Amino acid sequence: MFEPCVWHIIKAMKTLGVTIPLMALAALCFAQDVQYNFDHGADFTKFKTYRWEKHPESIDIDEPTLRQLSASFDAELAKTDLKPGGDQSDLVIVYQLALKSEKEIAAYNSAMGYGRGWGRGWYGGDDGVNSETVSTLAAGSIALDMFDAKKRELVWRGVVTKTIEEGAEPGKKNKNMTRAIQKLLKNYPPKRK
Repeated sequence: MFEPCVWHIIKAMKTLGVTIPLMALAALCFAQDVQYNFDHGADFTKFKTYRWEKHPESIDIDEPTLRQLSASFDAELAKTDLKPGGDQSDLVIVYQLALKSEKEIAAYNSAMGYGRGWGRGWYGGDDGVNSETVSTLAAGSIALDMFDAKKRELVWRGVVTKTIEEGAEPGKKNKNMTRAIQKLLKNYPPKRK
């Protein structure tokens, strides 16, 4: 028969054999998912400055969380050599946040570009052909649309899930947001193949 010590080792191995795959599966369930797309014809080297706009369909969040998000985004964008630029920026970055599953409305107006409800601004206009798609932004997600300010065209779009966790303690919340933003913006500027 097995020695008692060996028996405990075998028992531990059997337990770990089941536990490790379950832990890996749980990690996948809680992992942040990143999706992005971009205009393959855009010259991303010409973009040096940016400014922020809130999507009209975005939810409002508390001021401390908004400041944490802003600081994390600005830090990551600085790594790509983009700088805040005010009204004359090369890029306009439009953000949409979702704490619960939110409808995301992506409309297109052939005269002005994507979006809805922004008059003759970044998201539509009165002239041209209109079309609209509606999708769902998962709870805790952030969507970014980057527009070429001069051409008024969408050049890059990204969505990261499981970014904002309501009720999380502040340190954990900030760490989670920072990690999600790093994952999202590692895809900007897009790599040419």
